[in-house]
Amino acid sequence: MKLPVFIADAFTTKAFRGNPAAVCLLENKLDEDMHQKIAREMNLSETAFIRKLHPTDNFTQSSCFGLRWFTPASEVPLCGHATLASAAVLFHKMKNMNSTLTFVTLSGELKARRADGGIVLDLPLYPAHPQDFHEVEDLIKTAISDTLVQDVCYSPDTRKLLVRLSDTYDRSFLENLKVNTQNLLQVEDSGKVKGLILTLKGKSGGQTQAFDFYSRYFAPWVGVAEDPVTGSAHTVLSSYWSQQLGKKEMRAFQCSCRGGELEISLRPDGRVDIRGGAAIVLEGTLTA
Repeated sequence: MKLPVFIADAFTTKAFRGNPAAVCLLENKLDEDMHQKIAREMNLSETAFIRKLHPTDNFTQSSCFGLRWFTPASEVPLCGHATLASAAVLFHKMKNMNSTLTFVTLSGELKARRADGGIVLDLPLYPAHPQDFHEVEDLIKTAISDTLVQDVCYSPDTRKLLVRLSDTYDRSFLENLKVNTQNLLQVEDSGKVKGLILTLKGKSGGQTQAFDFYSRYFAPWVGVAEDPVTGSAHTVLSSYWSQQLGKKEMRAFQCSCRGGELEISLRPDGRVDIRGGAAIVLEGTLTA
């Protein structure tokens, strides 16, 4: 078996920043267990598998493909950065002629379209509801100890817990915060939470570029201690911060050590457009 494989850094225009994802192009059906084996071998937060939906399809002319995402531990229902990476491979390496691509996924049909300065993903928008702090206090204190918390919300659609840190903190504090993910699986093993979002309101002015909000994302429940830049987390963050700030257009920065920028636009149809760049850093052939 030989598969074309790429690694693309998503939500950045510079190599070795943003969030790397592996992208495999499937000419033929792959044995089910091979998806997970390959994802484990690639050992990135996500490996994407693009498959042709019909025998006559090809990666240059067709506009609709199947798409699945796997962490080293399991398949996931939605991954924004690996979708962006997949679109970048099709647009820039396979020279796909279409302006918009449709991906058939576990989260329904997702679209990716060419745009000035990057690629725009059309993603679902998931609401986050107020969460009783005491019900998740052990999880939060395990992760961030006595860090001051301003708000806690929960997204049942994505099983992500959103923890907003106190507005007294700044970006530097979030960037340098030591987060304990090792014990989270023991503290939360009910299946309710599959991802932890830490977020902070942005501050305008100063010498640095202005962002509406900052975040970091942790998902040890699916084998990812910290994800560098997370499109799926921003399907929840976009909903939350739009309500908090009264804005439909926002700029976000995920301040992991690699960092990544996202431009967000809430749509009238209840979905969200998230724009970002991608840098393809590796191209090769996987043999097995």
